[in-house]
Amino acid sequence: MSVEQVLRQFELERHLKQRVAYTKVIEEKKACHCEISLKEPFQRYLKAKGIRLYSHQCKVIELLRAGKNVIITTPTASGKTLAFSLPVFEKVVEGASALYIYPTKALTNDQLKFIKEVEELAGLQLFPAIYDGDTPTSKRGEIREKARIVLTNPYELHQVLPWHAKWQRFFKSVKFVVLDEAHRYRGVFGSNVALLLRRLRRVCERYGSNPQFVLSSATLANPLEFSKELVGLDFELVSEDGSPRGRKYFILYNPYFDGKGTLSAHQETAKLLELFVKNGVHTLVFTVSRKMAELIARWTRQNLKASNLPEHVVSSYRAGYLPEERRQIENALKKGELLGVVSTNALELGIDIGSLDAVIISGYPGTVISTWQQAGRAGRGLEQSLAVLVAFQNPLDQFFMRHPEAFLENLTNTR
Repeated sequence: MSVEQVLRQFELERHLKQRVAYTKVIEEKKACHCEISLKEPFQRYLKAKGIRLYSHQCKVIELLRAGKNVIITTPTASGKTLAFSLPVFEKVVEGASALYIYPTKALTNDQLKFIKEVEELAGLQLFPAIYDGDTPTSKRGEIREKARIVLTNPYELHQVLPWHAKWQRFFKSVKFVVLDEAHRYRGVFGSNVALLLRRLRRVCERYGSNPQFVLSSATLANPLEFSKELVGLDFELVSEDGSPRGRKYFILYNPYFDGKGTLSAHQETAKLLELFVKNGVHTLVFTVSRKMAELIARWTRQNLKASNLPEHVVSSYRAGYLPEERRQIENALKKGELLGVVSTNALELGIDIGSLDAVIISGYPGTVISTWQQAGRAGRGLEQSLAVLVAFQNPLDQFFMRHPEAFLENLTNTR
């Protein structure tokens, strides 16, 4: 009901109604479940979590069991991680190894929590470990000798490959290489990662292994072409989504509808966040810089305080905070203790922050991929959700406000 209340205010309040350039409704969709044979420990895990597999998850499992390289492009919160992890864990239990590569340390830590949860609920020993720049020297030798699932990032892998002789136990048995949030590997960075993966394949070949590759992303327009260029191998595509979703409203909001505007886009963003929080809508705001993340959060808290409402329900989130501070904010948002978080794109990727009602994107992020990735952070359950793109005064943002059909068509096609 909280999202409906906000939508009603967009229709009734003159200040809001004037600035709504366009509203697109993405209708709800029912789940398409499937059945597939799994070993008893994994059945125990699914039962403990109350999970029924979706059709695309079964397809991923079948393709990986058949030895194929797979790229998964189903939307955010559709269960991509579980889909590729089940067949990976099946092989790890049999003695194989797996390499998980993530673009950020935050995602790596989040994935480790998931793997340890599977270990506990399924009663397995998967021996996962993170190996990156934060790994203590005292633990590195043990990880090289014992770990079956190694989680790392491209920068650390670049440092590891010249010392492959120390890793020969792992490289001899590596069966899977997983690259999550694969859309991050584009441009110059993507070219460097493509060369890194070719080096990795040569090292694996030296030790007699030929791993399967798994790519995962919620937002890619050309997945098969992209995956082949990145890894140098042919891939099977899984894009048909079997997961359910609630109705989503995507609003293009133009503070400069009259050519000048009364408030800046950042101030309008703070006003929208205040409105959402007052209506009990769990909201994540994406903004362009660390400074604006702090300012928008501060303005919102000041406005809430002036209205005699609790201000501690809003926080900022950005790189530069201590890891403990970031985990505390993530957990508070997940538990519902925070109603609003203002972030840079640090929360754009698939860190588990629970189900959100709304996302406010302050300024076009620069690519359609990033726009959908950010908008997809809301509506991770079956309830209605809302995404609002607040336009800046620059020509590109204003073009999208005046040609919404072209923008939203591209947005939908990228899913």
